[in-house]
Amino acid sequence: QVQLAESGGGSVQAGGSLSLSCAASGYTYTRYCMGWFRQAPGKERERVATINNYGWTTYADSVKGRFTISQDNPKNTLTLQMDSLKPEDTAMYYCAATNDAYCRSPFNYWGQGTQVTVSS
Repeated sequence: QVQLAESGGGSVQAGGSLSLSCAASGYTYTRYCMGWFRQAPGKERERVATINNYGWTTYADSVKGRFTISQDNPKNTLTLQMDSLKPEDTAMYYCAATNDAYCRSPFNYWGQGTQVTVSS
């Protein structure tokens, strides 16, 4: 059974940094895409960044140049380094996975989320 568990959220002032981690267990697909999503109150869920088994990455325009997604395969850990945070980055952040390496199919595995709050 695939399980994803996020950690590392918290509160920070604008301009600060946070690092989110996602520990994956039970995931045995050799081809995959993992990503970070976020949802703020009253807003739709947004895809923030993705990375696949080839190491290809994508980013939302709103976070390009500020966020970095990475993976540590031996440790089955996904990381999102967030720098130069803005109040509009405030949201619940979710780790998710799909076995589609092109990140097109629905993400069918989700963590429970971790809250990020950025104050001005």
